[in-house]
Parts: sequence; structure tokens; C-alpha cells
Amino acid sequence: MTAQPFPVSDLVASRRPHRKDAARNYDALLAAAREAFAENGAEASLEDIARRAGVGIGTLYRNFPTRRHLFESVYADEVNDLCRVAQEVAGHEPWEALASWLRRFVDYTVTKRAIREALNNESEIFLACRTSMYQAGGPLFTRAQEAGAARTDIGFDDLLRMVAGITATNFLDDEQRDRVLAVALDGVRTTR
Repeated sequence: MTAQPFPVSDLVASRRPHRKDAARNYDALLAAAREAFAENGAEASLEDIARRAGVGIGTLYRNFPTRRHLFESVYADEVNDLCRVAQEVAGHEPWEALASWLRRFVDYTVTKRAIREALNNESEIFLACRTSMYQAGGPLFTRAQEAGAARTDIGFDDLLRMVAGITATNFLDDEQRDRVLAVALDGVRTTR
């Protein structure tokens, strides 16, 4: 898999400030928002996010004029990371590449769940993210299928829905979630 631009990559790059200090603040705000949304859902306090990022509320609003803008930026950044991981693992053995990407997909779904209701499925951001995610992960799945490591009677969309469904459940801890995911992936894997 060669490095290719994904629609979401252009969106993320266009929103990120160019000055180093502003970019640091922007990145800190995204990280803090991702953490706050995962902990408290879409209603996480913007003041708390600014505090976690070590910036003032004015800096948050300069970067993200509305709560929706912050949701979209966090969501796009998560999908952009997911695309980057697909490129990083593409050279691994086919099943390991797919499984590594799916483990990162699980982390992405935690943030997605928190802000999904705030995004319209037809929005430019959502469509660019969905397209990018399928362009990044789809080839990993196809490669695993072609190598005989993954079932061929399911599609990539089926696989993502299964993993997303698993992550929609509340688990006692990350270890339990990882065990359940491993059991599900064993049902997809054809070679051991």
C-alpha cells in the first residue's frame, strides 16, 4: 500500500494552523477533547477541555468557533490517524496488518460514539471520513482475504459493523474488550 492522500487528510491539514505555537495549542486541544469526549460524551465541558489542554477558553474558541467545529475536527483527526495506521501496517503479514488496524479502529470507535450524534451522516466531514476509512482499511482486508487469512464470505462493511457493534458494549475494562474482540476476529480468521 503506497502513501496516498485521503480526503480526510486534506481536511485535517486545511484546519491545522501553520504557526508552531498555534499548531501545538490546536493539537493539545484535539487531544484534550478526544479524552474528554471519551470520558464524558458529547456534553463534555469546553472549559474542561481548554483546562486539560493548558490553554484559555479564548484559544479554544479561536481554533473551534463552535462545539460542532470541535466535534468535526476531533472526528476527522481520529479518522486521519486511522488512515495513517493503515499505511504504517500495510507492509506487515496480511492478517497482522488487518488485526493491527482493527485494534486501532476500536480506539477510534470510542471517540466516534461520543460525537456521532452531533454529526450529520451526510455532512462533508462525515462523508470524507467514511470514504477515507474505507480506502485505508479496505485494501488491508482484501489483502488478508487474498492471502487466505480472512474469510471471503463477508465484506469489509460487515467486518466494520461487527467490530463497531462489539465496541458499542460497555466492558469492565480494556482487557475484557480486547478478549471479546479477539474472539470475534477468530471467527473472521481462516488460518491460525
